[in-house]
Amino acid sequence: MKVNKTAQVKGKSQKWKDVRSKRCRPSTKPSDLNSSPVMVKMIKEHQVSVKKKPSVKRLKKKAKTVSENKKSSPESGIDKTSPQANGCSTFPPEDEKQDLQDWRESSGSVHANGTESSEDTEVQGGRLEGEALHHYAQRSHQQNRAVLIMQKNQTLCFRGKCVLTCLYGRVEVMGFTIDEGQKSYPLFSPASHCPLTIRALGHADYIRDDKTEASNILQDYLSHVSRKKLVKKVTPTSSIILLDPLESPLTRFLSSFSHLGELFSPAMSELMSAVLDTPLNGLGVIPLASSIEGLKTSRSCREALGAVVNACRGDFDGSAVILVCGIKNVGKSTFIRILINTLLNHTSSVDYLEGDLGQTEFTPAGCLSLLTVKEPLLGPPFTHQITPDHMIYYGQPSCETDLDHYLDSLKSLWRRRPQNREMPVIINTAGWVKGFGLQLLVDLIRFLPVTHVVQLSHGSTTQFPSLTPEFLRTAQGYQTHPPAQTALDEFTESHCPPRAYTHLSVQSEFLNVGRQGTATHQRSNEHRELSLLGYLSQLQSPDPGPVRPLHTLTPYQVPNTSVALGVIHCEVAPSHMLYAANASLVGLCCLAEKIISKVGPVILSQAPLCPCVGFGVIRGIDMARGLYFLLTPVDPSILKKVNCLLLGEISLPSCILTAQAGIEGETPYVTTDYSFDLTGAGKIRVFKGLMRPGLKGVQ
Repeated sequence: MKVNKTAQVKGKSQKWKDVRSKRCRPSTKPSDLNSSPVMVKMIKEHQVSVKKKPSVKRLKKKAKTVSENKKSSPESGIDKTSPQANGCSTFPPEDEKQDLQDWRESSGSVHANGTESSEDTEVQGGRLEGEALHHYAQRSHQQNRAVLIMQKNQTLCFRGKCVLTCLYGRVEVMGFTIDEGQKSYPLFSPASHCPLTIRALGHADYIRDDKTEASNILQDYLSHVSRKKLVKKVTPTSSIILLDPLESPLTRFLSSFSHLGELFSPAMSELMSAVLDTPLNGLGVIPLASSIEGLKTSRSCREALGAVVNACRGDFDGSAVILVCGIKNVGKSTFIRILINTLLNHTSSVDYLEGDLGQTEFTPAGCLSLLTVKEPLLGPPFTHQITPDHMIYYGQPSCETDLDHYLDSLKSLWRRRPQNREMPVIINTAGWVKGFGLQLLVDLIRFLPVTHVVQLSHGSTTQFPSLTPEFLRTAQGYQTHPPAQTALDEFTESHCPPRAYTHLSVQSEFLNVGRQGTATHQRSNEHRELSLLGYLSQLQSPDPGPVRPLHTLTPYQVPNTSVALGVIHCEVAPSHMLYAANASLVGLCCLAEKIISKVGPVILSQAPLCPCVGFGVIRGIDMARGLYFLLTPVDPSILKKVNCLLLGEISLPSCILTAQAGIEGETPYVTTDYSFDLTGAGKIRVFKGLMRPGLKGVQ
């Protein structure tokens, strides 16, 4: 497996210097993208209702006060000449004259969400919604893009997807700061997760007084009429952002399924708060009113983020290792995304160790992985599926059936991380925090050189004990026992006093904290399916065009004598192994031993602990020629190293088999004549509360 190696940065000052200037902005070509059918219908109905209302004539120019009339003397006004860089003077264009005049007329007062303030007073923040969007946003219909003016501390909460480019000032999205001059970033705000919020930050170092700069920026993207409307809203502390429609293989592949056609539209509970008929709707961005709270970080959350960043920027011995824990649905994944984005404001990359099998961040479910994050996470997991540096396919969304294999896999991944690496490490853990789940957390803190434990909770009740250093001195682990050993003690065989770490308690106030979402696409099993669909979207061509169903793609032909086939989540008779593997998702793994067989197929008797380089779909098996037909986005140069196919409990989403376009006649792999009344025909239910007899004495 190819490992992405990054150059080691020498010195703390170089390690934590501002890396945002390194992100250059490539040219972005916007593509035409229409709104969803539901939103188009809602917008048309809204426009019809607006036309029924009596129209009101408005003054083209606001009335001037007595003081303003005195100021408008022949001596005052725009200078006839404009100084140039080389010292000479020339007459400005007529459009620029008008823009400068509008700017100076409006410099005395700025309307932010309907409130007026003088130029000496900082503009108060608020939600951009309703009528304000018609004053602060203008759309370029020729290129299907929009320009939005945001005053300092103003926010825009939205559903949909777009590509954001900061043209002037600074904005922040999920903890990541985007400055002017940086490259464009895709934003994903689907109905399956909390809506994204864009917040304007103004300028970091100084207040800008070059009033012609923003006018020149607007001139590059808008017509004179649209630019004239926006130039009045620009102040030295404003931010100007460019929003382009977002279309990618991921979005095209997801929208090809009928039940996912409205994934990026507001949920039913948000439809009444959706702001329709704005310049942003045609781009695929639906603003939400202030009744929708959006992403909310508590005070303890902000303090924990600050403590971790300050610790990483200080004189730290080695790299900071932050373990994040908490019960399920408490917001661990959201907190981790914000933490990674915040750290990326100061360092070029962050290492990430995945320990949650059910809600993985960068891979399909059932994987344990170690990777380096270099780009901000501005969307849910299914929008940033990438290949980790190191990965092990566990094959199940929970580790309850084999705790030793789970711990051994994590320790194996940690050994592969370079010891002299100075980048911070974030460890994600599962939401199983009681019984054996708590013992696993104790083992992880003892096995790994953890420097910070961030423990999330909600409400006034205590979900599980605080994992402080004092608690670990007497806590019972699954593989470790008190007194606590040093981190990686079993590897070094040294016995020293337990290593101290910082415990940070965070009171979570994220949306829907403490309960699983009940709306469409918000349940945990649906999140796992979306992640898998996001991975399979890599099979689509990056060029614009229609979606190709998976059964129309050309598969790889793999001889069954060159790869071993194994099932790692249950016991399957060898005679039924090929039936189970056909039309299934398999992990592409690399065994240390070479597979040498003259007669296939080669069947594994037990689950191995081996690296995984990606995933594939066995779309067919030719018994006569001894071939597996495999679909996978993994590069052919890496596929040469694969000699093992592992079948786990993670199954293909049903829409892959039933809802793809272009299937004529009987749908393959799907049977309708099936009786669940037969013994053993239904799904085997696992009672998680039962304890194995051999473990009853373990507390």
